[in-house]
Amino acid sequence: MRILVVNDDGIEAEGIRQLAKMAKELGEVWVVAPDNQCSAMSHRITVHGTIDVKKVDYWIEGVHAYKVSGTPADCVKIGIKYLLASKPDIVFSGINYGYNVGLDILYSGTVGAAMEALLNGIPAIAFSKEMNDNYDVADAHLLSVTKMLLSRSIEKNEIWNVNIPGCNKSEFKGILEDRIPAQEQHYLDNYESTELEDGSFQLEAHGIFNKDAEEGTDMRAVLDNYISIGKVRNAILR
Repeated sequence: MRILVVNDDGIEAEGIRQLAKMAKELGEVWVVAPDNQCSAMSHRITVHGTIDVKKVDYWIEGVHAYKVSGTPADCVKIGIKYLLASKPDIVFSGINYGYNVGLDILYSGTVGAAMEALLNGIPAIAFSKEMNDNYDVADAHLLSVTKMLLSRSIEKNEIWNVNIPGCNKSEFKGILEDRIPAQEQHYLDNYESTELEDGSFQLEAHGIFNKDAEEGTDMRAVLDNYISIGKVRNAILR
């Protein structure tokens, strides 16, 4: 199996290293990631200007790795069209630093990259984790969850969306499937305003975590220390 691994947190992020290491258990791995932080870019692509593509030699042994001065969706395009000899069998996007649940899915560069895979006829899985450095649950269950999803069929206009809690294994409750996106944001908008001398004002963003969500949703699952598995549909594709 040929696997393309991308993300939105950048080539140096721990999450993409964890995902690439897991992917090596499944097949040939190509990593194509932004050279800087690209969170909340959704499905943005570069339409003007240049994009630098550089091979990364210090990465995981046996993994082909490149960094790109573009967006997550750009990375999928470039990987497919210019780096891999043939199309990958699947695209893994992540592991994102922070959940992609509820309405935040719409902003996600992680999900945007996975959707770009669908536009090219390639299935995809988006992986995200709580915004901390605890990978205990991911280390224990990432491979088995991925194998399970690879064994299942999914519509050509859908991706799998996996969110993993950052709790200790002793606090982990299990896996919940068929989770639907919560109809609210997990990262609530919050801005501090400062008036400037010229009469304008400046806003500084400080997101607030939403700790309340309905039962059956992806957000409720991760807040309760479950792995959440669900599907996200692209309404344009048929």
